[in-house]
Amino acid sequence: MKALLPVALFSVLCSSAALAHDAGDIFVRGGLAVVMPNESSDDVASSGELELDNDTQIGVTLTYMLTEQFGVELLAATPFTHKVSTGGLGEVAEVSHLPPSIMAQYYFGQANSQIRPYVGAGLNYTIFFDEEGKGDLANTDVDLDSSLGLAAQVGVDVKLSERWFANASLWYMDINTDVHTSVGTFNADIDPITFMASVGYTF
Repeated sequence: MKALLPVALFSVLCSSAALAHDAGDIFVRGGLAVVMPNESSDDVASSGELELDNDTQIGVTLTYMLTEQFGVELLAATPFTHKVSTGGLGEVAEVSHLPPSIMAQYYFGQANSQIRPYVGAGLNYTIFFDEEGKGDLANTDVDLDSSLGLAAQVGVDVKLSERWFANASLWYMDINTDVHTSVGTFNADIDPITFMASVGYTF
């Protein structure tokens, strides 16, 4: 929530025009999304659990307001790429993924409010690709299964003008996959927290 505070404070300096997310409105948000894995896994060849680094990419959401309070949102992004390592072996792989998610959202306040906080819950489907072995796994096959899991979010929209608004949001995604390698198959929970700062436009 501390990450959302600067956006809320910035709203005090913005125009007093109302932020209208009315029934039937469609709006898009675009900005930077930072994926921060909160991983745990089986022990890999007695070298420790798999560890993934953070990555930042462009994120885009598309939202349709069913009513003044309820909306449906689709999340898309450019591919995220993570270095995979263990404490004992160092870097062992690099993997890319796309995490499209669909969310049912509830917006607090009225449609003409200056600030519209919201929460959401839904499903995430993560597709892994371009897996490549590194270090001790160089020149070996590495493959990660796709994942279907729950997702949740909290966010806030702040009015900038008649159609433009600023946004900050936090996502949690339940991502579980089996990692297939030449030295065995390992189960991994990635479960990232994603922070997205963006600008939105209402149609």
